[in-house]
Amino acid sequence: MKRKLSITVDEDTAAAILSRVEQGRYRNVSHFIEYASNELLKEDTNA
Repeated sequence: MKRKLSITVDEDTAAAILSRVEQGRYRNVSHFIEYASNELLKEDTNA
């Protein structure tokens, strides 16, 4: 089950995320955030 979250980011970060989504690299902003979060969590467990 997925949980709905809300985040706030600065304009530059939002623009960078939206650019990646528009390029088709990610399905949507949620997919981008979930992917990025999982990558960071993997790094934390490997450290």
